[in-house]
Amino acid sequence: MNEVNRIINESGISKVNVAKFLGVSRQMLYNYLALSSTDELPKDKQNKLLLLLGVENESELKSIKVNEKYIATLESKINDGMVADTKAQITDFKGLGKKEQSLLTEIFILLKEKLLSDLDSSDDTNYKTLKYLQNYLQSMEQFEELKYVLAYVAKINCITNVNEYIYDEDKQYIFEGIIYSAMNLYSSRGASRSKVAEQHKKLEMEIAQKNEEKLSRTEELFTLRKQALQELGYSSINESNGKEVFEKIAEIMSRKF
Repeated sequence: MNEVNRIINESGISKVNVAKFLGVSRQMLYNYLALSSTDELPKDKQNKLLLLLGVENESELKSIKVNEKYIATLESKINDGMVADTKAQITDFKGLGKKEQSLLTEIFILLKEKLLSDLDSSDDTNYKTLKYLQNYLQSMEQFEELKYVLAYVAKINCITNVNEYIYDEDKQYIFEGIIYSAMNLYSSRGASRSKVAEQHKKLEMEIAQKNEEKLSRTEELFTLRKQALQELGYSSINESNGKEVFEKIAEIMSRKF
């Protein structure tokens, strides 16, 4: 999979979007990319990946030169695949009640209006803003404070009762007080770029550290996969033993704790 990793990195396409194109989670995509060959992938995922990269077999990947034309082709394939999948999901309200269906419809209309406004100008700010929103929604289960932000915005705009707490009341109460103080400082012009430069530098350093940790986790996964194969007596992962290998990886990880 070295060539697959090379092409993805050189083209700069989002691994999240590649994962969505394949119909797997982002973590599963990282698992796939740690494999030694595309032959170790489930057959349907192997076919979709090769289709995306524009080849019939893995040996052809070495000859691919990543340029603007190739990147545009990749992005087009990913977007077409994601749009088709999204259309299917948007029209599928199965299992939802009337109020849930109504909510989804209203959200979709709002998002569509934002994107359409970009088409009337050369500015794609709304598109980029909605990309942030997409990431925000994906991150909410990891950072509970993001839910508190949504509640704060609803309260400050008098949409929700200020004393409503649907999450942890103490945490939400404290968070809202801190956010209110920070927003007052910001709006009163009491802060400047120079005054917050030190804190922003700490933010940059923390993000850089997280990126290093993410790379380290990928390398660790490769090592775990190798160990799992050795313990099971396999030389590679394939469609028949994939589940067993991933279960062994989970077992090895649990030993550390």
